[in-house]
Amino acid sequence: MSEKNYDPRMHTAEHILNQTMVRMFACGRSFNAHIERKKSKCDYRIERSLTDAEIKKIETQVNSIINRKLDVTEGFVTKLEAVNFLDLSKLPTDAPNEIRVIRVGDYDACACIGPHVKNTSEIGVFSILSSDYNEGIVRLRFKLAE
Repeated sequence: MSEKNYDPRMHTAEHILNQTMVRMFACGRSFNAHIERKKSKCDYRIERSLTDAEIKKIETQVNSIINRKLDVTEGFVTKLEAVNFLDLSKLPTDAPNEIRVIRVGDYDACACIGPHVKNTSEIGVFSILSSDYNEGIVRLRFKLAE
């Protein structure tokens, strides 16, 4: 399996955003994402558009986690172990029995092959550029301050 060519800062921010969306809206992690160094986007299945206050709350929560200076670690577990604490629905059918799990402190755990920062203090300030809603999908566009 080849490693995704994502910017480590932005990719780690995506993990934090995903967990924030799961906790705030019980919507599941992003099912479609485009992660780039300058700006990125994630799509979530939510049955309504988000209010300005909710968008601000998402932004505040993501920055709160970033500011906790959490270590970002990797570990390996079997699929049988992982099914107890991870959503494996995006795992390719040919994934090996032992999978890589990225943890952002005690906030998030996700099976992932991409690059990440070592500590959230490396990420910078997260901001949501825009949000739109179309047919049950909320798209969030975001960036990081350099």
